[in-house]
Amino acid sequence: MFKLTDKTAVVTGAGSGIGCSTALLFAEQGARVVALDVDLDAAKKTAQSAKPETIFPVECDVANSSSVSQAFAEIDGVLGKLDILVNSAGLAHVGSLTDTDEEAFDRLYRVNVKGTYLCSRAAVERMLPQSSGVIMNLASIASFIGLEDRFAYSMTKGAVLTMTRSIAIDYMGKIRCNCVAPARIHTPFVDSFLAKNYPGKEREMFEKLAAFQPIGRMGKPEEVAALILYLCSDEASFITGAAFPIDGGVLAK
Repeated sequence: MFKLTDKTAVVTGAGSGIGCSTALLFAEQGARVVALDVDLDAAKKTAQSAKPETIFPVECDVANSSSVSQAFAEIDGVLGKLDILVNSAGLAHVGSLTDTDEEAFDRLYRVNVKGTYLCSRAAVERMLPQSSGVIMNLASIASFIGLEDRFAYSMTKGAVLTMTRSIAIDYMGKIRCNCVAPARIHTPFVDSFLAKNYPGKEREMFEKLAAFQPIGRMGKPEEVAALILYLCSDEASFITGAAFPIDGGVLAK
């Protein structure tokens, strides 16, 4: 089950975190994967962690329409077709409305919202002629509930949730579109955030962030990737327009 043999996939933000884990898992399951990342070296590192000729690194700034167009033109030559798009590229931000300046607001919108839009549009243009395809978006529990000091981030993830449902409705019967909504996941971003903002107190703050999840820990990128794999596989062919929390019990409270 959940094999992706003969499938082709594009994973954005594949240089680290959930995107990296997803690209590697897809390759293990038989897919040919293009790893998109604004940091080409990071995408290359992901590719080097997989079997040869299974993951192909491509540089792309998802917030820039010219960069996306160029990347997908390159993807056409590498994959020949496109079966799956995973929109994993994203930025986080800490701050309330009054703590969020316009520059930070615009930066998050460009990557998290516009980036999802640009890559999804490029994917749909390639999927429609074949009347098949899957788009998987990365939302968040912030799409459903208010999180303290996450104003701009929550705004973008709410948009990702509604874009997911719109894509699913507009292309029903041809393209499936779903999203996953993680709580805190232990990625390199978490470690760098703690080192930058809480020097000397990293362990204390890590435990505090982990305790936010009733299950008592943060999630792992591999756990999110496993859910993404299922939703992108043929076994999930009856699922579209849905959002799947993977949150350690946060929404159950």
